[in-house]
Amino acid sequence: MTEKHRIRIKLKAYSDWLLNTSCNDIINTANRTHAKPVGPIPLPTKRKIYCVLRSPHVDKDSREHFELRTHKRIIDIYAPSSHTIDALMKLNLPSGVDIEVKL
Repeated sequence: MTEKHRIRIKLKAYSDWLLNTSCNDIINTANRTHAKPVGPIPLPTKRKIYCVLRSPHVDKDSREHFELRTHKRIIDIYAPSSHTIDALMKLNLPSGVDIEVKL
């Protein structure tokens, strides 16, 4: 892949199901407009663990853990045309997915 023009799309979500469906939508859109998608490339999942006391008064030994996972993917689209960019802009993705696009 030595082509100059590339669109890099970074996706983040708490739900891996939402993230995978969004990746499939983006790849299908790129394929329809005759661009060359590469990916989705999975990045490491970040885990944020919160430790909370179960009781407000006593029992400091009794704690509860909550975990928040952030899943990430990268999609590269090589040789995009103006139709590809227009189709990606019109794409309706779920609200739980954070998207970052670099040209």
